[in-house]
Amino acid sequence: MNLADQNNMDVEIYRKAGHPDRLHIVTRTDASEELLARLDAAGLQRRQEVTEGPVYTWHETPDGLGQRAQRQLATRAILPLMLAGFDVNIDPEELDVTAWAQSMLAHRTSQKRPADPSQPPPPPAAGPPGPRR
Repeated sequence: MNLADQNNMDVEIYRKAGHPDRLHIVTRTDASEELLARLDAAGLQRRQEVTEGPVYTWHETPDGLGQRAQRQLATRAILPLMLAGFDVNIDPEELDVTAWAQSMLAHRTSQKRPADPSQPPPPPAAGPPGPRR
């Protein structure tokens, strides 16, 4: 990823040096309330620092979680953000591939159209041809 791409990123997820006990989820200074609310809803804790200039807002994984649970929580937050149109970057060391696969499976399952009960079920698939007599 080049520097221009990083400047357009809505969310960055990484483990901040000196703070190995939690993941930091950083948004742009002008992040929308929708984005911040989605991070809240994912179970991430919102933090703020008010300065004379801008108000800095970020999220962290909750206290008391082990590193694996932190990775799983942060990874599960990614797909809903991406589906909502937000650009997300996560440190590859912090991505939990199992949690990502579970998120993808849950999304795909939720996207399958339910069967129409008014339609008859499809006929059984034909098996392999048997010997001819």
